Amino acid sequence: MDFEHVKGENKGKLVLFALSTCGWCKKTRVLMEELGAEYDYIYVDLLQGEDRDEAVEALKVWNPQVSFPTLIVNDKESIVGFDQDRIMEILG
Repeated sequence: MDFEHVKGENKGKLVLFALSTCGWCKKTRVLMEELGAEYDYIYVDLLQGEDRDEAVEALKVWNPQVSFPTLIVNDKESIVGFDQDRIMEILG
């Protein structure tokens, strides 16, 4: 599974599971970039075969419903959906 990396200020380990066609996923990415955060992301819908299965299994650990976007923060918590207030609180 290859994540894309976005450079920015290190505000903790941030990993975003998203869909390329999801408006809320795009809003999450835009917000994180506006806040200058460094993060990794993967578009699950663009994966195939074992890579897609691996991404879905990794996502289920944090979000059993496998909904998008899902942002993993420091391998400790997840933010499911576009939660601008919570993202700003963490990355502020």
